[in-house]
Amino acid sequence: MRRVLLGLAGLIVVLLVVIISRAVMIGSSRQSEGTSVPVDHAVAAHVAQHLSEAVRFQTVSVADSGQTNDALDAMRDWMGTTYPRTFSTLTRESFGRSMLFTWTGTDSSAAPLVLMAHMDVVPVEPGTESKWTHRPFSGDIANGYVWGRGTLDDKLNVVGELEAIEGLVASGFTPRRTVMLSFGENEESLGAGARAIVAALKARNIHPLMVIDEGGVVISDQVPGLKRPVALVGISEKGYLSVELVAESPGGHSSMPPPETATGIVAAAVTKLEQNPMPARLTDALRNSVAAIAPELNFAGRAVLANMWLFGPLAKGYLTRQPETNAMVRTTTAPTMFQGGVKDNVLPARARAVVNFRLLPGDSIATVLEHVRKVVDDTRVLIRPVGVGAEPSPVSDVHSTAYAVLQRTIHETMPDAVVAPYVLVAGTDSRHFTAVTANVLRFSPMRIEKTDMARVHGTNERVGVDNLAELVTFYTTLVRNADKR
Repeated sequence: MRRVLLGLAGLIVVLLVVIISRAVMIGSSRQSEGTSVPVDHAVAAHVAQHLSEAVRFQTVSVADSGQTNDALDAMRDWMGTTYPRTFSTLTRESFGRSMLFTWTGTDSSAAPLVLMAHMDVVPVEPGTESKWTHRPFSGDIANGYVWGRGTLDDKLNVVGELEAIEGLVASGFTPRRTVMLSFGENEESLGAGARAIVAALKARNIHPLMVIDEGGVVISDQVPGLKRPVALVGISEKGYLSVELVAESPGGHSSMPPPETATGIVAAAVTKLEQNPMPARLTDALRNSVAAIAPELNFAGRAVLANMWLFGPLAKGYLTRQPETNAMVRTTTAPTMFQGGVKDNVLPARARAVVNFRLLPGDSIATVLEHVRKVVDDTRVLIRPVGVGAEPSPVSDVHSTAYAVLQRTIHETMPDAVVAPYVLVAGTDSRHFTAVTANVLRFSPMRIEKTDMARVHGTNERVGVDNLAELVTFYTTLVRNADKR
């Protein structure tokens, strides 16, 4: 027994030595060095006023509908009036109501920089209007914020990019590298405008150095043990698939129900899917994120992240506890629609549910459909994809020139932030641009708290006025930094 105990103690000592050694040898910081660029906070009020005006255009995106046309036309006219230098200096092309601006550089051999944003917004959920502190399309500036639908998603980037280009033109700057602005009209309804712009670039054999779109943000209180905010850069984005579940039955009077109704059959199928999600995985993108954050942590944090071979299962379990982090480690399952019945005393002859999946890189539409059929395992349920699906996007290289330029720009304009790559859990227009470049990066230069995440597509969407000065400085600096490479 003594030998066993001694052997066990020896193993523990060896294990501790390995853990400590790996924590010590985790490496130096992977954050880039650069001189901080001064932020002119005096422009914040000016930019806030422009964002307020942009929010008032109710450019609600509705799939297969022309409802946004008048609002988009009015917003485009406003952009021309508000940013006259940009509109007179850059070449502008229309693709439907989406727009592509081109500021031709002096070096025709240099691949262009593409800055993206979208002009459309999601609707306000009916019945929630009274819960808004300020009316959803008021654009009110109050208590240090600009309020309204689109302030976070994504009119702040439309305004930020235009403000930066307008200022650069006014300063007499002439780019060596061509700069393009791609403004989509229908990102919230799967981006036909962006697809048309990409088709044009592909036909012209234009392959950008880098494409920057909305995505990650600068967020506080996200990583335990890290006091600094984290600037999350999306190097990929999850795929998208909605699956329809349909069951039929004879129907009839509710006073004589069968053992199982169409509604009950579909409800049981949905319950199975919720209770049996696709497995959690630590992706390469997440491991890259760990590698970027680990050197910035205290010793205990470094010990955990440097020894994922041991603590990986614990970390995975921790991440799956919260919706925000659970979405980072698995293909998520979200029942979003349920339909059936026309009256409370009539058995529905048909019941239907729609379940939305956001696919983690490594999964595919085919593997998700296979998972659904295996879990539901009921021949009475018709299972089929609906709408337009999308595979997970390719993963951009964190060692590329594009990533280095973006990382440097973040550090120069937001020097307190730790830059880390991750997989964007939502979808953007930028996924279409992977057809013309390998360097698609998703980052919005805005600071938010963890509790503010629910405001995106939710109630009381807002952005801090002080953040808007950083926004313009970021895009101005990004153009200059890309021009030097």
